[in-house]
Amino acid sequence: MQKIKFNSLEDLKKEGKSFYWGSFFLPRKLRNNVATLYSICRYCDNIADHDNKDRSPQLKKLINEIEINKENKVNKFFNENKIDLSIFDDLIKGLITDQSLIRIQNERELVIYSYRVAGTVGLMMSKVIGITNPKSTSAAIDLGIAMQMTNIARDVHEDAKMNRIYLPNIWIPNIDLNFLNGKKKLNSKQNEVISGAIHNLINLSEKYYNNGFSGLKYIPFKKRLGIFIAANVYRGIGVKIKKSGKNYLKKRIYLNFFEKLLISLRSIVIFIFIPLINYKYSKIRETLPNENT
Repeated sequence: MQKIKFNSLEDLKKEGKSFYWGSFFLPRKLRNNVATLYSICRYCDNIADHDNKDRSPQLKKLINEIEINKENKVNKFFNENKIDLSIFDDLIKGLITDQSLIRIQNERELVIYSYRVAGTVGLMMSKVIGITNPKSTSAAIDLGIAMQMTNIARDVHEDAKMNRIYLPNIWIPNIDLNFLNGKKKLNSKQNEVISGAIHNLINLSEKYYNNGFSGLKYIPFKKRLGIFIAANVYRGIGVKIKKSGKNYLKKRIYLNFFEKLLISLRSIVIFIFIPLINYKYSKIRETLPNENT
């Protein structure tokens, strides 16, 4: 099994562009720890998405090795950062879910899936950042969920080519896989339904981003700005998708350098006035596993 590269800022630069951008505003030690956590999660994600074969046995073997071997580098990293292995186990459960044909049925299933593959990352990231207030966990989870929803909105076509549909079935009734992956031609009504569902998802993500931002006050002050900028840059992908209009886009939406710079400058201005904005957490979902860990 390939070794996980630690402190891989190069991996962060290549595959986690929004986090990499935001990491420039973080203290150096934290930047390295963020890169380490990203490398661990990316390694697992690459196993899950390597090909069309069922990688569940490999993922189960990986989590078993990490849990039982106290000398394992991942185990040590989690221990040093006070990350409960049950959180990482939830992440692996989400990746195992991806090994079979995926069809999310409703918003509840969407939130549970998003928690497993990304809310867990937000929760682990909060530990790496050094947040100790137990009230912060819900906000950390919701920020991860928000970013996963942005991912899903951006990657509908690519996911469909891998036999995965994350848009809730209740939002896109009578739209099968072949309409989303391009094998069947869409009529104008179907195009409107799919693009409408993507816009619904982006609107839903906004509620989760706001919940995530409500947790900024629990982050040590020197570490807040980098997290805020990274989240806003990622959020900007969804904003750009909505600006493209009600049209199902089959290509990935990216932010260019100047768009990222503009979002960063705007985020810095907003950051100054965050005490006046006073983001508040809203209960918009059921309690999730490890939320009180």
